[in-house]
Amino acid sequence: MLAILTALMMLCTAAAAFAEDADTAAADNVAALIDAIYVQEWTEETDAQIQAVREAWDALTDAQKELVEGEEADPDYFGRDTGDASLDNPLNADEIGEKELLVVSFGTSFNDSRAKDIGAIEKALQEANPDWSVRRAFTAQIIINHVQARDGEKIDNVLQALDRAVANGVKTLVIQPTHLMHGAEYDELMETVEQYQDKFESVAVAEPLLGEVGADASVINADKEAVAKAVTAAAVADAGFDSADAAAAAGVAFVFMGHGTSHTAKISYSQMQTQMDQLGYANVFIGTVEGEPEETACEAVIEAVKEAGYTKVILRPLMVVAGDHANNDMAGEDEDSWLSLFTAADAFEAIDCQIAGLGRIPAIQDLYVAHTAAVINK
Repeated sequence: MLAILTALMMLCTAAAAFAEDADTAAADNVAALIDAIYVQEWTEETDAQIQAVREAWDALTDAQKELVEGEEADPDYFGRDTGDASLDNPLNADEIGEKELLVVSFGTSFNDSRAKDIGAIEKALQEANPDWSVRRAFTAQIIINHVQARDGEKIDNVLQALDRAVANGVKTLVIQPTHLMHGAEYDELMETVEQYQDKFESVAVAEPLLGEVGADASVINADKEAVAKAVTAAAVADAGFDSADAAAAAGVAFVFMGHGTSHTAKISYSQMQTQMDQLGYANVFIGTVEGEPEETACEAVIEAVKEAGYTKVILRPLMVVAGDHANNDMAGEDEDSWLSLFTAADAFEAIDCQIAGLGRIPAIQDLYVAHTAAVINK
């Protein structure tokens, strides 16, 4: 009898080990499929790869889904709730007509932000230009693939949007980038558009949000002033104050977190700090996730806020969308998030986060409309 029991126990142990190995293998397969579409280049196999990863994910048990882990893959790739994707319009329809306004964004996989920030800009541009067909393109293929795999929403990349315009017989094409500045993304867009110059009777690209870059940190312009006023007013209002001065009197500092870049356009962030200073916003500080320029690194900004004597901090993104950077790098629970780093500094009574992109601010939408009008009116 003892021998039989021992044998049964061994069989159960072996079966459990086999099941565990099978669970791990299934999860690892999905992780590999996710990593395979976490790329910036679209190929003819991409759509099939996306369908395969979706089907493989759906076939996992809840326990197996928790085991998904790869170079870029994790359970949140499919499992994180970022809002209702059906509220977003990918603007990829044909029957465009002869005049197209193509709105090009980096993109975001956060559904709420895609609708409230990028979508709000697109709607404002359509309302201001009713005789034009507004269409969308994203420059981040990684994001396009993520949204398509998770939500079944297909968004054109720039090449696909331009090919769609050609196929639809568009004659006059105006492109409005929602990029913050003349950085790397903007340069890549211009290189791509150059390949299509002879496909249309007229092609023009409008200014990004902050306008021309300028030579040094002291150079500002009307665009930077408009953005500085708009984002500060929104942050002040959301914090329950009547003015930036009133917030300062209460010991509150506002820290706007941009992305940062190694591109020469990084001077734009320093110029935005100059603009805040010239507007008299002594309690407003500009930082960047990448810490470029150096004075915008989180540690430098923390020291600047401490030295200025403010005891309360409100963090808010200086980005068109409130996506991954806003939710994770700024307001996330990891020890290297800005919320965690400001808390660890042990120098402030309170640190709060406002997770809202620039795109949902009406004054920012108006600025994009003005940039588009400047090109159309030419």
